[in-house]
Amino acid sequence: MSGTNHSLTTDTQKPTLVTGANGFLGRHLVAELHRRGHAVRALVRPGTPPPFPAAWNVEYREGDLTQPATLAGAADGCGGMIHAAALASVNPARDPALWAANLGGTETVLALARQAGVKRLVYVGTANVFGFGTQENPGDETRPYAGARYGLDYMDSKRAATDLVLAAVAREQLPAVLVHPTFMLGPDDVKPTSGALLLEIYRGNVPGYPPGGKNYVHVRDVATATVNALSQGRVGESYILGNENLSYREAFQLIAGLLGVAPPRWPIPAGAAQLYGAISSWQARLTGRPGRLNAAMTAVANDGHYFRPDKARQELGLPQTPVAQAVTEAFAWFKAQRYV
Repeated sequence: MSGTNHSLTTDTQKPTLVTGANGFLGRHLVAELHRRGHAVRALVRPGTPPPFPAAWNVEYREGDLTQPATLAGAADGCGGMIHAAALASVNPARDPALWAANLGGTETVLALARQAGVKRLVYVGTANVFGFGTQENPGDETRPYAGARYGLDYMDSKRAATDLVLAAVAREQLPAVLVHPTFMLGPDDVKPTSGALLLEIYRGNVPGYPPGGKNYVHVRDVATATVNALSQGRVGESYILGNENLSYREAFQLIAGLLGVAPPRWPIPAGAAQLYGAISSWQARLTGRPGRLNAAMTAVANDGHYFRPDKARQELGLPQTPVAQAVTEAFAWFKAQRYV
């Protein structure tokens, strides 16, 4: 079944189960499903206040993906599933909780999908499970995992979870499609997660820029392509969901200009960043408390994590909203919610 294109008519009356429904991407996924007339079953942690308007008629299921017994029958009657729940911490670099959430949680989701016999499972990974490239020659879905060099349990656990899904496709013909977003920006970042970068630049807490860079994408574009993957794309295939490749200097200048503040001024040499990261990691080991950074984080910042989203544009209809619009909408939302 892997690599084949299956025409799939989604039954909008059968609910689509969304894990991580109250997360940054999850909120946009539920909104997109509702906009298209899908019934939605949102999986949230116990005690989570309902995050969506009552008029949307979202069905809620409480449970913990690391505790499979709390989720018996959670996908029963569902036509599709989107597994967007994940733990994305990179500080500390090594944390068993990441493996429990990202690999163990995916094992739970695969078991639920098998039991319910869903027509399509969309697994949400990260572009970092592939090899990155330069701005001139970005990485794509064919490049082997390059993140093991950093020693980050987040990246390693997401690569292991990706392999778990691919193995289920190969061995069991599980009807899964895998989508892998880059760095998402946009409104409704409640925690905040990636949007914290905008707030730090606005507050003047980012004095300089490291030599690397990354790919940026509007979270709503990711939601659109992910929901499209319920009925488009090829089973067993992976799709990078991204848009613009920007160095940190370019990104920080763009963000600062849109927010009306001075951009970070100083280039941070790779060697200085590595030294600061090593000192921070050493201090964390001594005190038992993570610092603002660690050696793995500075190593990532020194590299250019650039990716090519062509495959998702062609096969999943991935939109390409300008990153400037994502920044503007994100900051307007933060202001409306009194984050600044």
